[in-house]
Amino acid sequence: MQTIEIKIEAFGAIERLLPKALAFEFAENRSVKDVLTHIVTLYPEAHQAMEKCACAIGEDIVTRQMELDQSCTLVLLSPVAGG
Repeated sequence: MQTIEIKIEAFGAIERLLPKALAFEFAENRSVKDVLTHIVTLYPEAHQAMEKCACAIGEDIVTRQMELDQSCTLVLLSPVAGG
């Protein structure tokens, strides 16, 4: 079974809850939700922020159900308020 590396970049409020350089090895075909669950297991204080964050790969917002089949950088974006 192949493994893929998922690097994590966080912005906004969630950035303060996670270490600067995060990367994990996973079996391929894990979902974005699996990655987020793994992060919350390691950093439970980020649970609430993780539930509300948007996820992106490159410039594209992705769903939590999206399967990850290659190494990538998953960007976590805190919700923003204002207008």
